Amino acid sequence: MTTPPEPIALPVTAVTCLEDRALVERTTVLDLPAGVTRLRLGPVGALAVDRTLHAELTAEHAADVLDVRIVRTWTPRGPRPSPVDDSALRLRVHALEEEEADLGRQAERLRARLGLLGRLAGDLMREIGEGTGYGETERSRWTRELDRVDGERDTYAERLRAVQARQSALESELLESQLALHRSEEDPAELVGHVELTVETAAAGPVGLRLSHLTPCALWRPAYRAVLDGDSLTVETDAMVWQRTGEDWSGVRLTLSTARSALATDPPRIAEDRLTLKDRSAAERRTVDVELREEDVESLGPAPVLGLPGVDDGGEARVLKAPAPVSVPGDGRAHRVPLSSFTAPARAEYACSPELSPLVTQVVRFDNLSGHVLLAGPVDLVRGSGFTGRGTLDFTAVGAAAELAFGSRDDYRVVRLAEESRDSVGLTQRTVVTRTVRLHVSRFSAPGESDGRTVVLRERIPVSEVSAVEVRLHKDACSPPPDAVDADGIARWEVDLPPGGRRTVTLVYELSASAKVTGL
Repeated sequence: MTTPPEPIALPVTAVTCLEDRALVERTTVLDLPAGVTRLRLGPVGALAVDRTLHAELTAEHAADVLDVRIVRTWTPRGPRPSPVDDSALRLRVHALEEEEADLGRQAERLRARLGLLGRLAGDLMREIGEGTGYGETERSRWTRELDRVDGERDTYAERLRAVQARQSALESELLESQLALHRSEEDPAELVGHVELTVETAAAGPVGLRLSHLTPCALWRPAYRAVLDGDSLTVETDAMVWQRTGEDWSGVRLTLSTARSALATDPPRIAEDRLTLKDRSAAERRTVDVELREEDVESLGPAPVLGLPGVDDGGEARVLKAPAPVSVPGDGRAHRVPLSSFTAPARAEYACSPELSPLVTQVVRFDNLSGHVLLAGPVDLVRGSGFTGRGTLDFTAVGAAAELAFGSRDDYRVVRLAEESRDSVGLTQRTVVTRTVRLHVSRFSAPGESDGRTVVLRERIPVSEVSAVEVRLHKDACSPPPDAVDADGIARWEVDLPPGGRRTVTLVYELSASAKVTGL
């Protein structure tokens, strides 16, 4: 049994890209004789994981895989050419290296000279101090020596600055020349892998081969592009794919998955958790300790991380497929692959939360009509004036509502003023804290504008979790009363502003606590 000297080409036909690796699939048709045959296929990426290599044969007659393995070969760099045959680029690099070394020596000498002059100036100043103490006055000599030392220090410092400037420019030029030399003349060392396959067939004829394996240095992340056009929003879903597996993916069927094959699936350990009851002390019965704290109102999800985030799939593995064959070079750069696009009705509003920011932002809400889930990822925002910035889209199920912020508007100004008064009332000495919040909203309109706009203002009211503290909204003192107050204490107003209009919104609420409450 012999192995053919020339390897049989085995191109990549399909790729399943995961969160931090890729499953590469290769298919081909082999014309095999009857009996046992050893084949050499490839080349394949040297980063292929050996233990994930799997080969499968399909034929009309019996065909079995006896052995499959990856064999890697190392091709070292070729010998350097003789100095006589050096190219102009190599000679240029050599000249720049010599000049860089000479400038380094000049800089060292100049620094040593400046250090010597600094010590000389220190000795001269010490001599002047000692002579003055003894009553000596040699003003002309001391002035002459100080001027000479200062002049030499300025001269050598200027020469050192010139040398350092030339060193900086030379470093950039040398780096560019070395990079050009590396790309044009030097053959990099290469590690190449081939697949050695041993098969046994019952009869001669064509046999289909499907080979798959995992490979690192490949990943993908979702990305979006949202175009706002009047009352409609077009959302384009793309995949940003990076790969440096050692080979290009040309015309492959690309599948994108959020499965985490390397994630451990061990069940959680059950630990004993004991609950005990303890009588409260007399001091604890007399007082109720409370505190004001802030909490984010949001749904459960993964914690944010620095750097490149993972794929938020809502806890379930998701699979997306590219509608057409794609090509992804193995250069390690980001390549955008279109996946889907849909247009949905857009519900836009101008919203502002003055306690967090005085800016009025255009918020657009829409339904997910793509037919698949929208994974969390960055969104390029585009509207009538062109690209307006980049936002973030949260995980959105099929048919669920989502929202995007298209940036702030410069023709609005919101000023927030808050006042607080504290008083004790009644025989029980209840503490009453009254807070008054005034929101001043102004609209600056360009000449010729005549349309009115509605600005949605949101202001929060504390929510009490204990019966000893009560929160009450004074609707009679509010001007105007809030249009709605949700369970999280968010008061909402819809303020209509004509061109150049101004409005003031007043919110008044009080916190009432019994005398035994502390910490308010």
